[in-house]
Amino acid sequence: MQAGIPTAREAMSLAIASQDQIILKMQNMTEPLIHFNKIYPFDKNQIGQLVIGEKYVGIMLKNGQTGVCSTLKNDVVFDIGNKPNIDLNDLNHRIVYNAYINAILNYHNSYKANKDIFDAIEFSQKNNIVMIGYFRPLVKKFAEEKIPINIFDLYEQDHNIQPVSQQKQALKEAGTVILTSTSIFNNTFKDIVQQTKHDCDIYLLGPSSILHPHMLTFRNIKNIFGAVFKKNDPRILEAIENGNGTQTFLPFGTKVCI
Repeated sequence: MQAGIPTAREAMSLAIASQDQIILKMQNMTEPLIHFNKIYPFDKNQIGQLVIGEKYVGIMLKNGQTGVCSTLKNDVVFDIGNKPNIDLNDLNHRIVYNAYINAILNYHNSYKANKDIFDAIEFSQKNNIVMIGYFRPLVKKFAEEKIPINIFDLYEQDHNIQPVSQQKQALKEAGTVILTSTSIFNNTFKDIVQQTKHDCDIYLLGPSSILHPHMLTFRNIKNIFGAVFKKNDPRILEAIENGNGTQTFLPFGTKVCI
């Protein structure tokens, strides 16, 4: 063997060590957007079109790839002409960068099926289920199957939603958590996952999801459910610009998971 060229066994050991380092770094780092911005820094020259709507921000890259991010009713202000860099301390920038990174990354996976989370996961076999973020169509399915679930949401009001003062204790006891991917841009993601016990299963959900394997190295993240869109489809950004939300533009995409 030539000096400096590792054997197959040594190469495998190096690969495992490298993966372990990634996992350790991901678990110890501040939060996802900071991580991804170091690897994939914001480059406005890749953006073909950016629209800001009442409910979502949408970005189509010059190669036709599209990413979206919910605004959670925030009035997003972002002048791309004057923003060569992203300031992740600014909520406006965080929303825009979340949409940008989705456009960059969400097209690089081989998705096996177009599956709804309720069809993909046997929730009837789960216990102590907590939902962070109110997904109305999904809640309806839980009700139809008579599966108990504790729901928390900072922005919605409904008789199904529990007082936010009970959320921390619910997370400590949860066996399963359905977590809105908007927790990434509003910077509550890491606090939430750290409050869960070591054997809790967390499923990230929503079109704001970053569909990248590094997200699976965060504490307890088992699957990520999101959406991808056909390249160069103008209907997504048109719907967003007109103030519409998921019910309007999701039919133009495909539900996927990793």
